[in-house]
Amino acid sequence: MKDFIRVMKALSDSNRVKILKMLQHRVMCVCEIKEALALAQPTVSRHLKVLESAGLVGRKKDGLWVNYLLADGEHSAYAANLLGSLRHWLQDDPEIEELVERLPTIDREEVCRR
Repeated sequence: MKDFIRVMKALSDSNRVKILKMLQHRVMCVCEIKEALALAQPTVSRHLKVLESAGLVGRKKDGLWVNYLLADGEHSAYAANLLGSLRHWLQDDPEIEELVERLPTIDREEVCRR
């Protein structure tokens, strides 16, 4: 039951849901997520830690970059099921639509240089 509760708690925050919706469209680093959500870097890192602990996201190191991506669901059946369903949920939500439309304008090189 602990795994189920961990996944449900991870999805109980709107910023964490937004992060998952963005990661459905592309792999992102902390700086890009920070820019998209207008949150402080420590806040984004905390959200990512919660999502990773729940088995919803993973990360891959690429040189200096740490890229976050949706997990494959290998470690949690609950996470896998919810990620599959989340793909179809909130597609017509105006806040999510706006966020997804902004993604192509966020350039990691530019954002991380600041």
